[in-house]
Formats: sequence, structure tokens, C-alpha cells
Amino acid sequence: MADEGLRPIIVKRIKKGGGGHHGGAWKIAYADFVTAMMAFFLLMWLLGSTSKGDLSGIAEYFKTPLKVAMQGGSGSGDSSSVIQGGGRDLTRKDGQQKKGDNPQPKKSYNLGAAKAELERLEMAKLMGLKSRIQSMIEASPTMRQFKKQLLIDITSDGLRIQIVDEQNRAMFALAKAELQPYAKEILFEIGQTLNDMPNKISLSGHTDSAGYSSGEKGYSNWELSADRANASRRALIAGGMDESKVLRVVGLASAVPFDKVDPLSPVNRRISIIVMNKRAEESITKEDLTPESASSAALPTGEIGAATGAAAGAAVAAKAAPAAATPSAPASAPAAPAPVKQTGVAH
Repeated sequence: MADEGLRPIIVKRIKKGGGGHHGGAWKIAYADFVTAMMAFFLLMWLLGSTSKGDLSGIAEYFKTPLKVAMQGGSGSGDSSSVIQGGGRDLTRKDGQQKKGDNPQPKKSYNLGAAKAELERLEMAKLMGLKSRIQSMIEASPTMRQFKKQLLIDITSDGLRIQIVDEQNRAMFALAKAELQPYAKEILFEIGQTLNDMPNKISLSGHTDSAGYSSGEKGYSNWELSADRANASRRALIAGGMDESKVLRVVGLASAVPFDKVDPLSPVNRRISIIVMNKRAEESITKEDLTPESASSAALPTGEIGAATGAAAGAAVAAKAAPAAATPSAPASAPAAPAPVKQTGVAH
């Protein structure tokens, strides 16, 4: 029995292993390996399909990500960048923004230079139209014989074409608004040529200072000049000019003489056709001027301005004119039609 007390106690503990090849630990390792391989091949594919510029952007981002995030610039946060981040709106180009005052440069436009350039181009077109009309006059036997009666020049209002009377060769019948056959041919030839420019047309009729015996009370040079201007408008349209090009038809009587020294000179009896530039058009078409601004607005210095001043003063002159008779007109003067307003403007 004593021997039994000295016998060592043996404790058997059973170790439960992983089951050898029947365990599941290797599956976890294999899954990690496959995941790493997928990531590697995905990286290889991305590097192969990305452009050189995008690769440079990615490399720059990983070189200095903190600098880009703090100071802004191309890279992170730019909607055109491969790696987007930061900024207020990723759909815009501003990307990440530096906090603080960072004013954007403002674009400025020189409106004066742009307007001057437009005027220069318009002037070049008007000069081209002048050359074409002069060439047409030289090429046409009919127009060539009346060359001295066709005066073409450039004014501050645009291209001006004046058809003047010569001694013993008048455009209109005596004291009437009836065009002579040769004057119709001239206007027919000019009419279609004016369609080459989109600019509007101003027509003004002029007479010499010889008036009617009835003075301003009946049919006067104001009505006669307006009727002649309107007859010229009809002839231009009959020659092929677009009727929508006409912006104004005005009769100026003898208020704007061509020969200021001799008010009875035949050259004062004329029709003036102006292919207006934009500035002259605006001086007529602006209707939003208040009386105060209209009185201070600068008028054109050319015939448009002179016509405006003459037409405005016509009404005052008509009221202030004495009842005394003016020099008699030829006996073939027509009977006085229904009175019209003495403003010189044909309606």
C-alpha cells in the first residue's frame, strides 16, 4: 500500500490540433493571397490604360498631397483631375480652394477700341461700295454722260451720293416732282447697287432759294423738296432697292445749300442719298431720350445733323415769316394742294 502512495500521478491531456490537411486555416491565407493578386492586376490594368498626363497628376498628388490640399492647384479637387477631393463642388473646375483672400483676376474689355474697330470695318465697306458705284458709272455709257452730275463722297454720316442739276439739264420738271427720264435711269442703276450694304438709307431733297409767290402759306419749296425726295425713293425701289432700307425721307428746301455763295445756283437743286453708318442710324432711331437728354445729345456733324436742325427750325421760320410775297416762281408752277405741315418731312 505504501508503494501505491509513491506512484506518480500521470495526467493525460488530449491536444486538439487543426486537423492537418482537414483544417480551415489555409483557406484564410489563400483568400488573402487571391485578394492581393486581384489588387495587383487591377493596378497593372489601371497603369496601362491611364494617359501619361493623368499618371503625372497622380504621382504629383502622392508626392505633395498636403501642399495641394492647403494651397490649391491642379490635382486634388479639380474636376478634370483623376483624383478628386476638397473644394466646394466637385462638378466645377475650381477644385480645392485656399481659405482666405484669394481674388481672381478680372477680365477687362476695351469698349472704345472695339467700337473704333467696328467703325473702321464699316468705313472700309463704305469705301468698297463707293468704288463699285464709281466703276459702274465708268462702265455704263448712260451713266458716264452724267458723271459730272453725280457727286460721291464719304461724310461723317456715311457714304453720300448727290445727284445735282446742271445748267439746262434739270433732274425734275420745272417746279414739279416729276423725274426726267435720264434721272430715272440714274436712280434705277444706283438702286440695286445699294443692296450690297445692310445699312439704312436717308433721302433728302433740296431746292434753290427761288420761292413761290404764295410764300410759306401754300405749296412751297418745303413741299416741293419733300415730294422730289419721295419720287426719288420710288425710283430707287423700282430699280431694285429693298424698300425696307429706307429709314428717312426729308425735304430741306434751300436750308442746306450746296453753293452757299450763290443760293440760286442750279447745283443747289439736288437729291442726296446717304448710306448711313451706325452712328447716324442711332441718331435717328433712338426714341428713348428724355427731353433733357435729347437737348444735350450731340448731333452728327454731317448732313444728318444739318437736316435735323433745318427741319426743326422750319416750323419756327414758317410761323415767324411775314406775309410778304417771295420772288415769283415760273408760270408753270402747279396749283397748291392740300396744306401739309411745314416741317419739310415727307410722310
